[in-house]
Amino acid sequence: MRLSKKRIIGLLIIVLLVYLLGVYQLPYYIQKPGGADALDPIVEVDGGYPSEGDMHLVTISGMQATPILYAAASVLPHQEILPLDQVFPEGMSQEDYMAAQLQVMESSQEAATVVAYEAAEKEIDIDFKGVYVVAAVEGLPAEGKLESGDRIIGIDDTEVNESQDLINYIDGKEAGDTVTVVFERNDEEHTANMELEPLDEEGTRVGVGINLVTDREVTVNPEIHFSSGSIGGPSAGLMFSLEIYDQLTEGDLTGGKQIGGTGEIDYDGNVHRIGGVDKKVVASDKEGVDIFFAPNENGREDSNYQVAVETAESIGTDMEIVPVDTFEDAIDYLESVNE
Repeated sequence: MRLSKKRIIGLLIIVLLVYLLGVYQLPYYIQKPGGADALDPIVEVDGGYPSEGDMHLVTISGMQATPILYAAASVLPHQEILPLDQVFPEGMSQEDYMAAQLQVMESSQEAATVVAYEAAEKEIDIDFKGVYVVAAVEGLPAEGKLESGDRIIGIDDTEVNESQDLINYIDGKEAGDTVTVVFERNDEEHTANMELEPLDEEGTRVGVGINLVTDREVTVNPEIHFSSGSIGGPSAGLMFSLEIYDQLTEGDLTGGKQIGGTGEIDYDGNVHRIGGVDKKVVASDKEGVDIFFAPNENGREDSNYQVAVETAESIGTDMEIVPVDTFEDAIDYLESVNE
């Protein structure tokens, strides 16, 4: 059957509309509840103890918006529409951003490993390889003096082995004080004198304006293996530490329950705020999680914990929402409910 010119034009219009509505990408990013996967297949401690229940890694699902997805996210609960430049830093491609998030995930796993092995009193050795500049902040004293990849080895007469050494030293200073940063670049030692400036509007924090990363080599016994695949970001740190500790110690920390939660963890076991906690509560409820840990942020207003409680009430879940400020808070709670 021959198609008339009118029908051909009509088909082309339909194809164009389908493309515009379902394929054309808008400058927005949609975040919604992801999954709540058991950590057993992701974390494996050699000779680790099994548990009847599971610890869960909870994720957020994200995608660039099309007109149809944008419209759906506008009316569906627990979906958030963000401008694309709020998600991906200016000048960074989505591919580079995801690669950076995978590196952050590796750092999160390392911090969780250190916290869990030390708490379980297992063999662990940490070899500090140096503190490196990730970037100098525009408009602050380090700009033009320090570059990405510089290895900082000292400040004034204080040796720097990890980033916290430098942070602790500067904490005792005031705006206007001058410090001498000693660093290596291309295997040559250099020094740079910089005057400390306020880092916030209140002037409560001063510094030179650099983002740092500590290069550590962590060796543990028994060995541990991670297989987190394409999951990125720091927010699984708390749950990684609990899973590792559970495998390292006798007894069943889960008590046969399904344990979820979120929170970035540092090397001292402190649990920090993350984004999208409401979506993670929804994802955990769908997976049948019994207990959900949320960063308490020392009781601050609108903390992750408070948002998690509000979300749990709004969806009518029986899941227990538990506030935590530290790894030990989570351990203490699980041990108390298992008594």
